[in-house]
Amino acid sequence: MISVNGITVSFGGFTLFENVSFLVNSRDRIGLAGKNGSGKSTMLRLITGLQTPSAGSISKPNGITIAYLPQDMVHQHGKTVFDEAKTAFVEIQTLEKRLAEINHDLETRTDYQSDSYSNLITEITDITHRLEVLGSSNMDEEIEKKLKGLGFDRKDFTRQTSEFSGGWRMRIELAKLLLQKPDVLLLDEPTNHLDIESVQWLEEFMETFPGAVVLISHDKKFLDNVTTRTIEISNNKIYDYKTNYSHYLELRKERREQQLAAARNQQKIINKTQVLIDKNRAKASKAAFAQSLIKKLDRMERVEVEEEDTASMHFRFPPPQHSGKVVLTVKDAGKSYDTKKIFSHASFILEKGDRIAFVGRNGEGKTSMMKMIAGQTAFSGTLQLGHSVLMGYFEQDQAEKLDPEKTVYDTIEDLAVGEVRGRIRNLLGAFLFSGEDVDKKVKVLSGGERGRLALCKLLLQPYNLLLLDEPTNHLDIRSKEILKRALLDYQGTLIIVSHDRDFMDGLVTKIYEFREGHVKEHLCDINEFMRKRKLERLSELKTFGNPPPDKKEAQVKLPAGQNDESREPVSQEKRIKQIQKEIKKIEEEIEGLEKVKSASDKKINTPGFYETEDTTAFFKDYAGLKEKMDEKFKRWEDLSRQLTSLN
Repeated sequence: MISVNGITVSFGGFTLFENVSFLVNSRDRIGLAGKNGSGKSTMLRLITGLQTPSAGSISKPNGITIAYLPQDMVHQHGKTVFDEAKTAFVEIQTLEKRLAEINHDLETRTDYQSDSYSNLITEITDITHRLEVLGSSNMDEEIEKKLKGLGFDRKDFTRQTSEFSGGWRMRIELAKLLLQKPDVLLLDEPTNHLDIESVQWLEEFMETFPGAVVLISHDKKFLDNVTTRTIEISNNKIYDYKTNYSHYLELRKERREQQLAAARNQQKIINKTQVLIDKNRAKASKAAFAQSLIKKLDRMERVEVEEEDTASMHFRFPPPQHSGKVVLTVKDAGKSYDTKKIFSHASFILEKGDRIAFVGRNGEGKTSMMKMIAGQTAFSGTLQLGHSVLMGYFEQDQAEKLDPEKTVYDTIEDLAVGEVRGRIRNLLGAFLFSGEDVDKKVKVLSGGERGRLALCKLLLQPYNLLLLDEPTNHLDIRSKEILKRALLDYQGTLIIVSHDRDFMDGLVTKIYEFREGHVKEHLCDINEFMRKRKLERLSELKTFGNPPPDKKEAQVKLPAGQNDESREPVSQEKRIKQIQKEIKKIEEEIEGLEKVKSASDKKINTPGFYETEDTTAFFKDYAGLKEKMDEKFKRWEDLSRQLTSLN
């Protein structure tokens, strides 16, 4: 569909790509991989035509539609959310406007036999047919689905776009792109401003999206769930893998090992040849032989070994001072802004060593609760920190709050106390700031560099309670993995807000869900929570509701040669009821299994569990229970998809 033909991109004496070629086929799901600065975003701009290569070409079929979501964009104002989303249907709106003009014209005309009158009637027919093809009759329904899927409430539809933050306005732009149903969708970090449920909804949308997708993301699980092909940009070249991101990493490691082995073997040949050259070049009788060996070496194409990007953060959180057993007590807490209630009657207790996540849609109060715990905002109810709690708080916009006029070094030196002051350069080096980097002003740093500097500040004190609000924003996949390992080794208590499921997987053991003004506790990991939430969300969308009254009986497709008299009608309504019945049964089974698992979870947390139980047998049964639940959820998802297609 799109052919990238031998493109080269050079500027300022620096080459980004050299003679790069690949195809984007219909229905492709491509993830672009490569270290920061390798040219991933540039590649998307080249495909859109916003940037021109220094050499080579990009071929696209006539009439192909390409939709592009950049990381940074200019947002439009002056419309409501719904009306702005509606601008995606430019052709429909243009045709509807023309249809209204023709109808108005026909109301006053009486020249029914004229050619011009006949032409207008023909145009009405053509426009009506085109509107049917474009699906104008369910345009409003499609807008509502996309906006709600991306986290907007119905009450938000009539609000002005200017009332929303940049992250929410990005969602509006994403909704517009999805509504356009392009042939190719180019997405540059689409999950950056989405909450965890909207990310999952976008993944589900991609399953049925009929076009091709090329995307850049630092969300490993999103890449794995969406992409089936990975194009790596490295050393001015590309390497094309027909697989998702995680498997690509394995194949890439194997490829580099093969390159190293080939390079070592080649070097042995070179060394032996050089010995022969040195041995024979001084002998007159062997001079011609030596010259032929020299030419052979000159012609030999050297095996290239890809440079491995070894630059990465390496740090550990300082051992925290001891706190009391109860770290935080929240009782009947609530938060409102003016007359708008965010949540109320929130109560929970956080104990030493707990690792919890606050999850829920944006605007439900996760960050507000973090600010309440940090003492940065007023609230109702009570909130009390435990004995000897020393709290470190990484705010969602922490990187933006750094003083732009300070240098990297000064940013840390101004807060460092005690022995830390003597090792500031070592500390900054652990976060990839070395040499002249430490003298750079904050205002010239990239988003990723600011994020790393903001994280570095958390190491200045031995905090025993860490509040981390979206700490992985602007971090690449490797940096996120290093932060996760450091947090796994951290001996204190942890509260995280994040939309990155891979980051939270194995890191948090308890979930607090902020939803519709309430805070609900879930004693499970993030993957199990997302499965439960998906089930609930589909129920909310009335996936299991009765079929519309205008649904007609579906007919069995006749085998070749079979006549109409032998045709037996199959009731679509009956099939829907059968699936609904099986879904209900599976839901009851899942509910029963969850009760068993919940009892097992409580047992694990009971004092003396490891002394009184046969843990080998217990955890074998526990693993079997989770496997059975996974099977039930998979069957439930399959049935749900069938039901959706029938509805």
